[in-house]
Amino acid sequence: MSDAWEIYDRLIEPIPAGVRVDSAGVGEKWCWVLSSEGGLGVALKMPLTTRPARLPLTELTGRDLREVAQLAKSWNFLEAGLGMAAINAWWGQPERVAAHGYQPCVENNWARTFHAFQDQTAGKRVAIIGHFPFAPAALPHVAELAILERFPVAGDYPDPASEYLLPAMDYVFITGSVFVNKTAPRLLELSRAAHTVLVGPSTPAAPWLHEYGVDELTAFVTHSPAPMSRILESGVHDGWYAYGHRMQHLPT
Repeated sequence: MSDAWEIYDRLIEPIPAGVRVDSAGVGEKWCWVLSSEGGLGVALKMPLTTRPARLPLTELTGRDLREVAQLAKSWNFLEAGLGMAAINAWWGQPERVAAHGYQPCVENNWARTFHAFQDQTAGKRVAIIGHFPFAPAALPHVAELAILERFPVAGDYPDPASEYLLPAMDYVFITGSVFVNKTAPRLLELSRAAHTVLVGPSTPAAPWLHEYGVDELTAFVTHSPAPMSRILESGVHDGWYAYGHRMQHLPT
């Protein structure tokens, strides 16, 4: 990919003027933005703020959604999380998701993200970008499982190992939070030879991401934004699936 910002620009460009931010917030783990057209987007909170913020959180409400989406390109990662949440509020708006051909995942349960891949990954070399504690038990028949993590725990590879490991993998699962820390373009390049799956609530529901080597897209779409925003604001981790659904998109 000659321009690392290309994906971000394509995510932001379709957002029209006039769609506003109705509310925005940062909870214990997630950033969230609610748009004036009823889309609620979330993205992982990464509390890395060594670079100055462009816009204070208190000034986001009422601004154009497109302006806030531009924050996805910020190197203040907390702010970038809000920018990706704004992007996801656009692409994850329920009517838009339906128009793009997304279908509900069979299992609307985050902890069972990997169970659907047990058969396909049997005997395969598998990498997972992001530490998902439930992944190893869900993929018991793989030939090799490499978990790569920015903040590794015992057994994980530190994420620079991506450069060496991903080109040799058969399956690569990538957390959507890589859009927040700007590693998405490079990780998708490194995974071109693998069956690549984007997973998690931070994943933008833009169907053209298949053009960058993504074989399966899974995103979280909220159908009841008001109560969902209250859950995110309170820091409660239960209840997501009462107000939203994991959605899947495959190439046509």
